[in-house]
Amino acid sequence: MAIDSQTATTPTPTTTSRTNGLRAEAPGSERLTGRAKLVLFVLCAAQFMVALDFSVLNVALPVLGKDLGLSRSALQWAVTAFALPSGGFLLLFGRIADLYGRKKLFLLGLALFGAASLLATLAWDPASFLAGRALQGLGAAVIVPTGMSLLTTTFPEGPLRDKAVGISGTLLSLGFTIGMVLGGVMTDTLGWRSTMGLLSVTAVIVFALAPGLLPESRTPDRPRLDVPGAVTVTGGLLALIYSLSSAAQRGFGGVDVWGTLLAGLVLLVAFAVVESKTPAPLVSLPMLKRRTIAWGNLAGLVTFSMMSTVIFVLTLYLQETLGLSSFRTGLVFGVQGVASAFAGSFAPKVIGRFGARRTLTGSLFGQGLFTAALLAVGADSGALVATVAVSVASMFHLGAIISYGLTVTSGVPDAEQGLATGLVTTTQQVGLTIGIPLLGVLATTQTSLFGGVRTVLVADAAIVVAAAVLVGVGLGAGRTRKA
Repeated sequence: MAIDSQTATTPTPTTTSRTNGLRAEAPGSERLTGRAKLVLFVLCAAQFMVALDFSVLNVALPVLGKDLGLSRSALQWAVTAFALPSGGFLLLFGRIADLYGRKKLFLLGLALFGAASLLATLAWDPASFLAGRALQGLGAAVIVPTGMSLLTTTFPEGPLRDKAVGISGTLLSLGFTIGMVLGGVMTDTLGWRSTMGLLSVTAVIVFALAPGLLPESRTPDRPRLDVPGAVTVTGGLLALIYSLSSAAQRGFGGVDVWGTLLAGLVLLVAFAVVESKTPAPLVSLPMLKRRTIAWGNLAGLVTFSMMSTVIFVLTLYLQETLGLSSFRTGLVFGVQGVASAFAGSFAPKVIGRFGARRTLTGSLFGQGLFTAALLAVGADSGALVATVAVSVASMFHLGAIISYGLTVTSGVPDAEQGLATGLVTTTQQVGLTIGIPLLGVLATTQTSLFGGVRTVLVADAAIVVAAAVLVGVGLGAGRTRKA
C-alpha cells in the first residue's frame, strides 16, 4: 500500500494491501497526515529499538560478566549470539514477508523480540542469557526487513518516502549512539538488567500499537519459497558473520575462523548457482545487476563498516590514550548523536534537490574527508578535535545511510520490496560486522595504540573516498539529477 498526495493506491497485480485511510493532507501536499505519522512512529520505534540493542549492552559487558560468571573471552558471545541470527536470517525473513504478509511477520518478530528481551533480563546463568540474546537476534532479523518494506510500500517514491526514510535513518543512527550513552547511565544506576528490560518494555508498547495502524501487504501469487536458496544464503551469512566476529576478538589465526570463512564463501557461491537455475529464486540475479542495487549496496557496505571502525578506534583513543572516563567518552558520542539528528532533519531536502545518487556520492566523500580530519588529534590532547570531526563525519554518514536506502529501493516493485530492503539491512549488518576485524585489529596489535589508531584512520578514509569515486561513476551520479 502506498500514500500519495491525493489518495492511497489501490492494489496492483504485484501487491495486495489495505488503504487504512492513509492520505496526505491535501492534493499535492508533501505533509503527512496524523495517521500516517502514527504509522511512521510505530515503524521507526521498532527500528530504533533494534538499533538500541546493538549498542546498549556494550558498556555493561564487564559488569554482566561478573554477575553471570562469563569469562572475559566468553563475553564476545553476548554480541556474537545476537549478530549471528540477526544478520544470517534477514534475507530469508524479508522474502517470507513478501510472500505471506509483512504485517504478520512484523508482529511475530516484535513478540519474539519482546519475549527474548525478558528472558535476557531475567537470565540466571550464561546459557539463559545467551539464549535470550540469540532469540533477540532472530526477532531483529524479522523486524528489520519487514519494518523497512512496510515503510517503503506504505510511502511511495517521492517526497513522502524521502521524508519517511530520512526519519527512519536518523533514528537508526541515533539508536546506536544513544545506546552507548544510555547503557552506561542505566548500568551505573539500575544495573545491567535494566538495559534488557528497556527493550522488552519498548517491544510491548510497539506491539500494542501496531495491529490497528499498520496495513497488510504481500505478493498475491505466493510462489514457492526457494528452500535451497534459503539454506545456502542463510548458512553462508551465518558462517561469514561468525568468522568475522571471531576474528574481531581473536584475530585471523584460528583454524575455526578460516574454516568458517571458507565455508561461508563456498555456500554463497552455491547460493548464486542455485539462484541462476531455480524458477522462483529467493534473490533475483537480474535485480542484483541493476546499477542502483549493486552500487548502492556497495556504498552501504562501506559507509557502515568504515564508520563502525572509526567509532571503535576513537573509543580506544579517548579512553586509553587521553584517559577520558566512560562518561566523558559517552558525551563525545552524545554530541555525535545530536549532529546526526540535525543531519537527518535536512537530508531529505538535500536528496530532493540533488537526487539520491548525487547525495550518496557526496556523503561518502564527506565521511572520508572528515575521517581524515581525525588525524589532527594528538597523543596528549585532541578530544575537541575528535568530537567535531567525528560529529561532522557522522552527519555525512547519515546522509549516506538515507540516500543509499532510497537508491537501492527506488524503482523496485512492491512485490519485491521485502527482498530489496532485506538486501539493504543485510548489507548494513555485514558492514557493521566486518569493519572492526578488517581494520580495527591494526590498532590493537601494534606496539603503540596511538600509532595504530592513526594507521586505521588513514586506511579508513582512503577506502571511503575510493568508494565514493567508484559509486559515483557506477551510478552515473554526475549525469543524473534524480535518484
